[in-house]
Amino acid sequence: MTALDSLTKDGLSLGIELPLDNDLARRDVSGQGLFPDLTRHQERAQLADRLGFQALWLRDVPMWRPRDFGDAGQIFDPIPYLGYLAASTERILLGTAGIVLPLRHPVTLAREAATVDALSGGRLLLGLASGDRPGEYPFFGADFDRRGETYREGVRVMREIWEQAAQGRIDQDSFLPAPVDGTIPLIGIGGAQQSPAWAAENLDAHMTYHRAGPQMRAVAAQWRAISLKPFMTNLYLDLAENPDAPFEPIRLGARVGTTGLTDYLTGLASAGIAHINLVLRPGRRDVEDVMEEIGQDVIPALRARTASEPAGADIRS
Repeated sequence: MTALDSLTKDGLSLGIELPLDNDLARRDVSGQGLFPDLTRHQERAQLADRLGFQALWLRDVPMWRPRDFGDAGQIFDPIPYLGYLAASTERILLGTAGIVLPLRHPVTLAREAATVDALSGGRLLLGLASGDRPGEYPFFGADFDRRGETYREGVRVMREIWEQAAQGRIDQDSFLPAPVDGTIPLIGIGGAQQSPAWAAENLDAHMTYHRAGPQMRAVAAQWRAISLKPFMTNLYLDLAENPDAPFEPIRLGARVGTTGLTDYLTGLASAGIAHINLVLRPGRRDVEDVMEEIGQDVIPALRARTASEPAGADIRS
């Protein structure tokens, strides 16, 4: 069973995005908090593993550009950080959402990804983005306007390298190690300057940002019309202390209690969404408390509801 198979085998699954911090909320209140607090990052990653979250997701922020964005992601470069997380966790999948492929040499990335995959026992999910920050490209000697073409070529090269490594022939040049399952699932993050048809044929899954209400159902339906491969989204979450707190839309997500969250996620499952990446950074509560409540109250309920046939809860507007 591949990492992607294990992500989707029991109905809708929940992942969680690093940094496991609420630095965006601190910045909203104080004007500070540009950098997340990473003092407990290993402990929180291990907690996510124990609580039954299916994946840890890392972003790729090649440069900190405070004039443009101000967001430093999880600060650490995702490739070495994935190796650290592989040694720090046992079961949870390790995903990127996503590596800016046009800013990485595909041969180097293929070997780095295969190394992480081997060290983690086949737990890597390699999400790939095309990048949307033109100011970064000159520092890497890359052409922003050609990033779509560079992306397609990078996918081709990585697939070829992994295939050769998996064959294990001693009479050809190849790069080691080989991925555990012969290849590594490639997930398109956003449009990546590609046509939906190309993405459906050449990638293994698709992840996009969250839209409110019926828009999310429509976007999922568009993907399902061309592909049966998994469709995923992220969801910014500010979890209310009251489990019965009503659903309140926020940018790219929701402010809601655990009961409403479970209903909403069940509705996403009924729309054909296989995996949700939760982003806790806008929340104002203690991160461990939020993770514990989701692990105890939401994850088991979702498994019960969606493992066989998803319930048909409405997606709120």
